[in-house]
Amino acid sequence: MNVPRLFLSAFGAFVAYFAFGFVVFAALPYLRNEYAKYPAVYRTQESMKTVAPAGMAAMFVAMLVLTALYAMTDRGGAGALDGTRFGILIGVFAVCAFVVHNHVNLNIGLALTAGQAIAYLIEWTIVGAVIGLLYRPPG
Repeated sequence: MNVPRLFLSAFGAFVAYFAFGFVVFAALPYLRNEYAKYPAVYRTQESMKTVAPAGMAAMFVAMLVLTALYAMTDRGGAGALDGTRFGILIGVFAVCAFVVHNHVNLNIGLALTAGQAIAYLIEWTIVGAVIGLLYRPPG
């Protein structure tokens, strides 16, 4: 495993995750407005500021784990294409294990669930593509 590339890829994925997330979940009105419909379930932007550092640290660790998983399965193929495939798999996992699971457990509407499903599938696909672009096996 190429440790410097692992950290570089994880950092690139981290930046891509938050850049896309900012645009889709904060800057564009659709999902921001959907989240606002459930103030008893989701924190306000102001209250998120107190827990954001821990969340960002956890997401960086998550990106390290994903990059390590990618490195363990990397066969030296076509970086971006292999990373995109990897990201799609992670995206489907996130939609099924997180988005749909939350729809079942939380009192949220179908519009928010569908918006999250689309956004997270795209977001994790981008993350996978970035990992595939940046990670290179040793040698």
